[in-house]
Amino acid sequence: MTALDDVLAETDPAPARVRALLDAELERGAEQLRLPRSGIPEPVSVLVERGLRAALPVPATLRADPHEVDERAWLLVAAVVGALRHAGGGALTAGDLGGHLVLDAAASDTDAAELAVLAYEDLAVRIDRLRSRAVVVPSGTLSAAKDLRPPLGPAHPLRVAEAIAALGGNPADPAASAEHEEAVLARLAPHDAVARPHDDPVPARRVARRILQRLAGMGKWGGYHTEFSHLAKGFQGNDKRLAEDVGERLIEAGLLVEKNSVGQRHVFLNPRRAADVYALVDDGTVPNGLTLG
Repeated sequence: MTALDDVLAETDPAPARVRALLDAELERGAEQLRLPRSGIPEPVSVLVERGLRAALPVPATLRADPHEVDERAWLLVAAVVGALRHAGGGALTAGDLGGHLVLDAAASDTDAAELAVLAYEDLAVRIDRLRSRAVVVPSGTLSAAKDLRPPLGPAHPLRVAEAIAALGGNPADPAASAEHEEAVLARLAPHDAVARPHDDPVPARRVARRILQRLAGMGKWGGYHTEFSHLAKGFQGNDKRLAEDVGERLIEAGLLVEKNSVGQRHVFLNPRRAADVYALVDDGTVPNGLTLG
């Protein structure tokens, strides 16, 4: 039991005391997430208020820059997004509470916070090297959150997580991203941009642009990654074989980063090369170090 648990067990705790302990609990959780194993002996806490507003022990800047956290911290965020959605929440907005991320998915159901706690337990249970929990806090505790607004950009991983949850999946399960890929792309991809890479007359460049467009559309910038073998999905015949070769070239050029996961090759977009990724997708500009002729 933490000091926050003790005060929440009181009949009418002083709001200022609750807020001070809430801040301390979020700081403790942030420190825990930087360790090789998080939540030992006490689990990392996510704080949920009635009305479906949650405070998380990750930086508020994640709403603009999804590369602010590592994979384990991101999966905690994704589980919260899923829990809010599964509890009946509406459109997601993100804000700042003392430097920590706040997610709001306004719901009128008075039991929504309790439902979100139960949903979080189911969604987060398999996150590797993390013991965590969600806790209901008194109404108004998170009211000081500021600058609530939608996540920046149509392919922000928060939007991807929200879309996966809306499709009934678990956004904290990396496999769900692949399972619901086509449906998520249909929800999030800008319709006026889809056709341009398909029309590129240079085969290798066309394939590279389509691969990067798909990965960017799914928000695969590190929080979400995909098996290398999935890069060839959607291609046929010679293009399918070409996609495997192009995938290797994208890794060698540094546009994709390789990650070994349970004996499989996984890749994600290199956030430090975002400008090069979008330039290649949008207008076919090939960066130095990548050969697609």
